[in-house]
Amino acid sequence: MGAALLASAVPEEELRSVGLIQNNYIYADIRREVNVYVKVFTNSPLLVCMDLSLSQEEIIDPKYLWIGPDGKNLEGQIYANLTETGKLMLMGFKESMSGAYTCTLSHRIIETMTQEEADVFETYRFMLYAYREADHAYQISVRFTTKGCELAANAQFFEELKKILDNLISDLTCHIVESSYKCHSIKIPNQGLVHELFVTFQVNPFAPGWEEVCQQVPYDCEDATNMKVQEARNRIGEFFSRQTYALKHEFRTAPTIHYVDNSFSVTHVDSCRPGFGKNDITHQNCAGCCVVCEPGTYSPNNEVTCHICTRPHSPATTAHEEHYSHGHH
Repeated sequence: MGAALLASAVPEEELRSVGLIQNNYIYADIRREVNVYVKVFTNSPLLVCMDLSLSQEEIIDPKYLWIGPDGKNLEGQIYANLTETGKLMLMGFKESMSGAYTCTLSHRIIETMTQEEADVFETYRFMLYAYREADHAYQISVRFTTKGCELAANAQFFEELKKILDNLISDLTCHIVESSYKCHSIKIPNQGLVHELFVTFQVNPFAPGWEEVCQQVPYDCEDATNMKVQEARNRIGEFFSRQTYALKHEFRTAPTIHYVDNSFSVTHVDSCRPGFGKNDITHQNCAGCCVVCEPGTYSPNNEVTCHICTRPHSPATTAHEEHYSHGHH
């Protein structure tokens, strides 16, 4: 009940003033900077140059000054849409546009009795971060019974299996990568030794030609590739469950190498594009997102971690680091 009361007492904007927001305003906060996450190539929500309580009051002669991360006035910049009531929308957000946006609101206070006027200034900060959806892939493992670990047929079977699976998903521009197998002998309770092939591979959405999937320019098609790799994973899952059916219904004697019932298992693997990483502690309100790496950190590859830059030690290092931390906080 408490949450319902809170939601009705406080406009929705305030409740979601930090985090991912669609089609609404984000109010500033006089006490702290407000974090805002903007998906690359989309427009930011409207940032309001006042806090919620001030927005409920009458304001005389308001003037707004917005300054971007590069220290420049945003008035007249092509990517900045500024309204006459001091709201800012950033158009076609790029990772390079991430950083601190400050706005200063000046307005008049007129004393009722004496009609004396005074100017008041409030300064607010928004931290904007570009983010992308994580790229999904699936790590799959399956097992097959074989007559023995020395069989030449094992390697042939493995190659054949890869081809079949690749063909199954090639129209989705997905492919099988990082595939390998090992043969183990296993003692099963109340039975003798059996030999099994442990096969692992990854289903990946970046087969040659995948860029064609990206209709929209500039390329930001995690949504499209993620849907395709999900479909590829489903097809492969169905393929293995059909093996179980075939063994039970279509073979009198099981083939030399055959699928081990229920051995199919899938793990979700996320990756981020270079320059982006995940940090669910720093970016709690965009957990799971690939957020642009902060100054002083980098990610050269598709892993999910932004690494801290190592700097050469010199007498100037401390001043340099000082500048770094101020540059972004």
